[in-house]
Amino acid sequence: MSDRRVPFLDLRPADSPDLDATLTAIRRVLERGWLILGPEVEAFEREFAEVSGVAHAVGVGNGTDALFLLLTALGIGRGDEVITTPVSAAFTALAIVMTGARPVFADVDPGRLTIDPAAVAAAIGPRTAAILPVHLYGQPADMLPLAAIAERHNLALIEDCCQAHLATCGGQPVGTFGAGGAFSFYPTKNLGAAGDAGAVCTGDAALAERVRRLRHGGQAARFEHQLAGVNSRLDEVQAAILRLRLPALRDATDRRRALAARYRTALAATSVAVPPERDPGHVYHLFPVRLAERDRLRAHLDAAGIETLIHYPTPLPEQPTFAEQDPASCPTANIVCAEVLSLPLHPRLPDRAVTTVANAVRSFPDRSPG
Repeated sequence: MSDRRVPFLDLRPADSPDLDATLTAIRRVLERGWLILGPEVEAFEREFAEVSGVAHAVGVGNGTDALFLLLTALGIGRGDEVITTPVSAAFTALAIVMTGARPVFADVDPGRLTIDPAAVAAAIGPRTAAILPVHLYGQPADMLPLAAIAERHNLALIEDCCQAHLATCGGQPVGTFGAGGAFSFYPTKNLGAAGDAGAVCTGDAALAERVRRLRHGGQAARFEHQLAGVNSRLDEVQAAILRLRLPALRDATDRRRALAARYRTALAATSVAVPPERDPGHVYHLFPVRLAERDRLRAHLDAAGIETLIHYPTPLPEQPTFAEQDPASCPTANIVCAEVLSLPLHPRLPDRAVTTVANAVRSFPDRSPG
């Protein structure tokens, strides 16, 4: 609930039919009495694989587990290094740490805000086993050079697609450039569940089967544990809700793109910098802008009743939890994280809200008084 003129997001059902349909889906699962790894999960896996342009999807507990299970299924672990971005949610790098491997941070492209292929190439060392780019804010990472680097050095390529449902890079779906992609269905994502949920997508049948075993305690058959797996299973209730919401994802993505275009036009003559759209496959999970006086702008918008968030205020190499990994400094990431601010953008946002936000940004004084 929010009394702001423009809240950042509202996760309540859009209308009573949506709520009724959600409750009907939940009731269907409860009445069936099959709550874990049943027909709803199997159906959602098929349906999500189809819209994502891959052969296989495996439902898991959340996006972090999806990354961890992909890395583990590829044999990446202690003694290995995985190159990833310094600008992301910490869970990207934490998934690497969970395997026993070491995250190596390569700086970001200052325009795209995703990992810089040149920095990745410079970071490769004798222990490098994989590259893990993040499609940040819905903007696909620069996958063609990243894929070429991975192939040249015989490295695994794993994509963090948690903010990039239906995104494409050069017309190719994200999650299809390397071994596989990890998706999150956290409630705020472009496709959100009513709780935690995730999926691994891959074109490799053997890899998909290994992930299926790993998510379920490493079982090949009931009580027969062949792998050191974990317990990370997408449940039937969340799968049923995701199946209900999946058909609307394309229209919702179109709406995000339309709102982003309105923002770009409305903010063109303001003091904020809008990161360029480097690929039309951008799906606008978030709409970030940049300004050196970010905190003062945020206070200005807050006073105008406009809610904003910061994604992400601290680059991962500066996070205390990664200090023991001896991370390299990423100067571009440091600047980005000090300047970036996310404006409200979601499919239910009215056009007039974009105008309200843009007018508030336009009224922001360029210099602090005194």
